[in-house]
Amino acid sequence: MDTMHAIVLGMVQGLTEFLPVSSSAHLQLVPWLFGWDDFAGNEDLEKAFDVAVHMGTLVGAVAYLWRDVVRLTTAGVTMVVRRESTRDGTMAWMLLATVIPASLVGVFAGDLLEKLDDDIWLTATTLIVFGLLLLIADRLGGSRSAATMSWRDTAVLGLAQACALQPGVSRSGVTVTAARGLGFERADATRIVFLMSIPIIAGAGLYSFIDIGGLDGIPDDFRSAFLWGMAASAVTGFIAVWGLLRFVRSHDFTPFVIYRVLLGLSVFAILASGFR
Repeated sequence: MDTMHAIVLGMVQGLTEFLPVSSSAHLQLVPWLFGWDDFAGNEDLEKAFDVAVHMGTLVGAVAYLWRDVVRLTTAGVTMVVRRESTRDGTMAWMLLATVIPASLVGVFAGDLLEKLDDDIWLTATTLIVFGLLLLIADRLGGSRSAATMSWRDTAVLGLAQACALQPGVSRSGVTVTAARGLGFERADATRIVFLMSIPIIAGAGLYSFIDIGGLDGIPDDFRSAFLWGMAASAVTGFIAVWGLLRFVRSHDFTPFVIYRVLLGLSVFAILASGFR
C-alpha cells in the first residue's frame, strides 16, 4: 500500500469519524474519486486497514476525553463491585448499552450491508437525507443536560447508532441528530456522542481484528503503511474532537449540513457525467 495514500486516508478517517459527515462515506469516496486501488480487491486487507485507522481514532478520542473516561469507568466498576448507584456509574452503563443495537445489526445483517457498501449512489443519498435530518433536529433541539440522560434516551441513541453502519449516514451525525431530537443541549449532545463512540469503536475494532486473524492477517509489506495511517487518524481524531467541542459552544451544525448536501450532489453529478 502506498504510504502517502495510507496517511491521507488516516487523516480523512480521523477528521470525519467525529465530524457529522460520515467517515465511511469519505473512506469510500476518496479512493473512488482518485482511482486508488491499494488493496486490489482484497477485502481482508481493506478490513485490516479499516481496523487500523479506527483504532487510531479511538486513541485520539481517549487522549482528549481521558478524564471523562477514567471518571465514568471508575464509577461504573464501583457501582457493580460495591453495589452503590451513582449518576456517573449509571451513565457509564448507559453509554456501554448503546453498543447493543449496532452490534446486533452488524452480526445479523453484516453481509447485506457489505453488499450495499459498493453503491455510491446510495452513499450520496444518505449524505443528503441524513444531513437534512440533522438540520431539522438541530433547529428543534432543546437545552437538556447530559446529567438528565435516561434509559429511554439510551435506547433511542443506540438504535440511531445502528443506522450508521450504512456509509453516508455518519455515526456521529445520526446520534447527534437523535440527541438533539431528544432535547439535549448542543454541546452536551456532542460530548455524549463522543463518549458513545469509544465502546463501539473499541468493540468493532476488536471483533474485526480477531476476524482477520490478528497481526497474521496483515502482510509484512503493508504494516508500515498501516501504522502511518493509524498515527494520522489518531492525531486528526484528537483535533476533530477538540475542535468540534469548541465549535458547538457558539455555532450550530448548519455548515456540516451544507457540506453533506454539496458533497452528495457532487457525487451524483460525477456519476451522471460518467467521469467515474
